[in-house]
Amino acid sequence: MTHRRADAPSVVPVLEVGGSHVTAAAVDLDRGRIADGTRRRLPLTPGIGPEDFLAALAEAANGVLSAPSAPSAPSALSETTPGARGVRDTWGIAVPGPFDYARGVARYHGVGKFAALDGLAVGELLTPRLNPRPARLRFLNDASAFALGARYTAHADSRRLVAVTLGTGVGSAFLDRGTIVEDDPRVPPDSRVDLLTIDGRPLEDTVSTRAMTARYTDRTGRPVDGLRELTALAAVDDATARDVITSALRALGTALAPWLIAFEADTVVFGGSITAAWPLIGPPLTAGLTHHDPRLARLTLSVHDDGEDQALLGAAVFATRGA
Repeated sequence: MTHRRADAPSVVPVLEVGGSHVTAAAVDLDRGRIADGTRRRLPLTPGIGPEDFLAALAEAANGVLSAPSAPSAPSALSETTPGARGVRDTWGIAVPGPFDYARGVARYHGVGKFAALDGLAVGELLTPRLNPRPARLRFLNDASAFALGARYTAHADSRRLVAVTLGTGVGSAFLDRGTIVEDDPRVPPDSRVDLLTIDGRPLEDTVSTRAMTARYTDRTGRPVDGLRELTALAAVDDATARDVITSALRALGTALAPWLIAFEADTVVFGGSITAAWPLIGPPLTAGLTHHDPRLARLTLSVHDDGEDQALLGAAVFATRGA
């Protein structure tokens, strides 16, 4: 486990925003876990408006701040508790991109989600809704939060770690000794794997829930309800479902491989909804990696199906760091 600064708070309030939910919690960094009884999860819709969005985030957050102290984290939310210095001063908030993380402003234009929030000054407008009012909100990409959480809990010895989240789309983050790397020739633009191409088309036209379910329907005429159903079909020997998944994940491995080599990655962690089917998706993904360069067979590949917990932990780690 990565050691935090001696003067950092041991319990940190955090938010994790997904495409369909917001989760708030208090993270006990000493124990590397969510403090018992503090998790609050509320639904969000892709078309949610600014007022409802801010209200949902504030409701989830304020529910954490008013949570009873948990036995595993005594007086977890008390400002006077020894070891909980500044627990209410700074929130770590993981949100999907595109987002201006430094300014706390949403940039959801032309991405098919949260369109009504484009240009919303989330940080400025959320702060006064929190009780007590925090000194600061620190925003980071949700994939970066997942990467930091995975390194903190399971891969502290990793020198260069890459995180990939697979679900509705593809998220990614690159860490060099625990520091987020974004503007660097060793990583894709903005460290976003989803900006890569496969056969001249956006990667998510091949590797995403939308792409794989559409390809299955095109080939069989049968609609499927997301990746869960598609992987279930593949698991019971539906040859088309298996071929669709195998082709997509092999292509993902091929697209990732040159960047993993350039970054000199030693660990790749995977999260997201599709990881529940790792026995099915792992082999073609690995084949795509090693076909490009046999040296990638030496990579540590790790699956974390507790992606929300990892993102919450990562947001807490980020919140305790300096500007």
